[in-house]
This record gives sequence, C-alpha cells and structure tokens, in this order.
Amino acid sequence: MDPDFVAQFVLNALSLGSLYALMALGMAIVFGVLRLVNLAYGELIMVAGYTLFVLNDSPLPWLVLAVAAVLAAALASVLTERIAFRPVRVNSLNAMLVTSFAVSTLLQNAALLLVSPRTRAVSVPGLLTQSLEIAGLRVSVANLMTVGVSLGLLFGLNLLLRRTTLGIALRAAADDFPMARMLGVRADRVIAAAFAISGVLAGVVGLFWVARVGSVIPTIGAGPLLIALIATVIGGMGGLAGAIAGGYVLGALTVGMQLLLPSGLIDYRDAFTFGIVILVLLVRPQGLIPGRQSARVG
Repeated sequence: MDPDFVAQFVLNALSLGSLYALMALGMAIVFGVLRLVNLAYGELIMVAGYTLFVLNDSPLPWLVLAVAAVLAAALASVLTERIAFRPVRVNSLNAMLVTSFAVSTLLQNAALLLVSPRTRAVSVPGLLTQSLEIAGLRVSVANLMTVGVSLGLLFGLNLLLRRTTLGIALRAAADDFPMARMLGVRADRVIAAAFAISGVLAGVVGLFWVARVGSVIPTIGAGPLLIALIATVIGGMGGLAGAIAGGYVLGALTVGMQLLLPSGLIDYRDAFTFGIVILVLLVRPQGLIPGRQSARVG
C-alpha cells in the first residue's frame, strides 16, 4: 500500500476523529452524571456559531472572538441546566429527555426569530484555509489545529478528572451517582460542572465545525448531535474513555469510506458507515469500552 496514502488517511482520520471525540465526550459527561441524553447539545454548537457571526465585524482579534464563542456556549449550557433541567431533575429521566427536546426547539426558534432562518456566512482567519506541505503531503492547517487543540483539551480534561477534587467527584458521579451523593458529593455543583465542561467542548467543536463549512444556520447542531450519539453508543454509554474511542473509530470509518468507496457510491457513504456501526453493535452491544454502569446492566 502506498505510504503517502496511509499517511494521508491517518492524518484525516485523526483530524475528524478528534472532532468527533470532543462531540461525544461533551455528551458523555452529562450522560455519565445524569443518565440524560441531552438533545439540546447540538444547539450549544449553534450558540458558538452565532456568537462568531454576531461578532463578525468586531475589530477584536479572531482569537478573542473564538474565546467569546466558547464562553457563550458554556454559559448557555450552564443556564439550561439551572433553568430547565434542575427543576425537573427530581421527576424522571423521561421528564428530562422531553425537557432537552424542548430546550433544543426553543433555542433553534430563538435563532430563527432573532437572527435569520437563512444561512449566514462567518469569516474565519485565512490561516485556517491554508495548507502546508510536510514530507510531500499537503496538510490542511485547520486539520493540524483540530488535532492539536483536541488532544490538548483531552489531556487537560484528563488532568482535571484525575488530579482535582472536582474531577474526582465527576468520575465518582459518573460511576455511581447515588452512592457519590451518599458519600457527600454536592449534586448541584457536580452537575453544573458537567454542563459547563460539556458547553466548553461544544464551543470548541462549534469553532472548528463553522470553520469547515464557513457558515452558520439554526439547524447546524443537528449533524454534530447525531455524530455524538453514534460515537457514544459505539464507544460505550456511561464511559468517558468509550466516548473518545467511539469518536476516533467513527472518524476513521468516515474517512475510510470517503477514500475507499468508488466515486459512484460516495453519496451512500453514510449508509455504509452506519451499516458497519450496526455490525459492530451486533457483535459488541455494550460498546467498545463500556462504563461500569453498562457493564452492570450487561
């Protein structure tokens, strides 16, 4: 096999897989604590995208705009937890699931009314549209930045979860939330922290997602939401490591289908990818790296 082809495949798979891993991790953190599939997660990406659009003509440097977009997504995530989810948390998972759907619809319609239902262009730095030649390969700067930022975030989050009191509380809550509460873990603090981290990850995903497409629309979060769900299921529901693994596996499958399928079948790439995902789940329904909750259920 051509070494250049393999190198290009690995780089593209790492870039896309890193983005998918961040999406899945943002959803898995909330699911690990509350057992909630947050259907409003995609709208946090939309919030980041529209923040960039609103600040598009600002004289501020793009890096400052990027930080503002991430903070806006994190703030939106924390507010939805405090205003929408906390009052219904004591009822049932079904109530929270319906609430997440309502929040998603509300945020989408707010974007439709306050901004526009049409696609809006978002300018990105010229650096993100450039390519470099490394060892004879044309490498997108955006792909390199995606890999670097994603790995940096994953490393930082790993340190947070393993070296801080909050991180240990989050891990304990993800493994067994009722027991963690009995041992003195403050539920509101842990849940708010989980939503804040989920919002930060969604904001970073929003930056790179908008940079890839160059525009934002009220339904921009639908694709990332579906990807996060699939990657989390592949990796294993309830486990953060599984979400990361699922993201990279799904990214590799997507890139592999893009490179290996004949041109006449490229339009059916998603169908082939989902078919492979179904086969994986038939063989290992608990996911690649099941969390403790999944292992107990299985």
